[in-house]
Amino acid sequence: MTGKRYNPFSEELKRVFGCRVHRISVDAGFTCPNRDGTVGSGGCIYCGGDGSGSFGIARDLSITGQLEDGKEVMARKYKAARFMAYFQPYSNTYATAEALRTLYDEALTVPDVVGLIVGTRPDCLPADVLDLLVGYHRRTYFWLELGIQTFHDRTLSLIRRGHDAAASITAIQSARSLGLRVCTHVILGLPGENRDDMLSTAGLLNDLGVNGVKLHLCHVMAGTELANLYERGEVRLLDQDEYVELVCDFLERLDPSICIHRLTGDGGRDHLVAPQWSTAKFEVLNAIDREMERRDSMQGKRIES
Repeated sequence: MTGKRYNPFSEELKRVFGCRVHRISVDAGFTCPNRDGTVGSGGCIYCGGDGSGSFGIARDLSITGQLEDGKEVMARKYKAARFMAYFQPYSNTYATAEALRTLYDEALTVPDVVGLIVGTRPDCLPADVLDLLVGYHRRTYFWLELGIQTFHDRTLSLIRRGHDAAASITAIQSARSLGLRVCTHVILGLPGENRDDMLSTAGLLNDLGVNGVKLHLCHVMAGTELANLYERGEVRLLDQDEYVELVCDFLERLDPSICIHRLTGDGGRDHLVAPQWSTAKFEVLNAIDREMERRDSMQGKRIES
């Protein structure tokens, strides 16, 4: 775990490609079964109108155009030369396998795009789509990202997720049995969850054999049902110190072979209601590093042998 007390995804990319590789978010125009009436309408209580976490995407451009635009920005800011197309907003397997093939193939035709990341929900992975993803796994460097958020059914119901924990477990097991790299999204600080609830998720991820984890804090975006609850005083958010301590506790219980794709979420300043401390992303990341160093700890330190 070079330079960090956890296993960063950036090091995995350097190992595979021999250089830094940057993700470029792509909006392919998907929706979500939790929005179109299939399993629900209005989406999860924290999800804004453009999809959770999808800010700064040039949606008026084609997939190729979005990637070329992103390449220009990344090359200018970071001297980047290799990229992964990240299908991010909403449920990016929510279409027929043939429609998905057309979209993913377009992304891979863009020069210097060396892999794909596809984000979706556990209930949007029928057998033919999984077979399609296996083909991309064999053809290119591929990650499947699954938004599980929590394994507690009472919380999934509260946040109107539209699926239960069993669906998440089945999706992870199915994808892993086919050899797919799986990165799971987990939200820390969801309403009604205590420390033990959140930390138990780390152990289950270990048991399921996931390859990567993205940790997000529970943040409140304007125009969401969560914002209404927050403004009525019905939701308490973590402060920065609490979040940092919780992330470190989580890392200590997570298998050290699991890549850490993210340790804090990006809310988007124009839409963020709270917590405002989350906009200082690098301050939060530095605080996590300092706390791990203060503890003289490492990812996986508290896993029982």
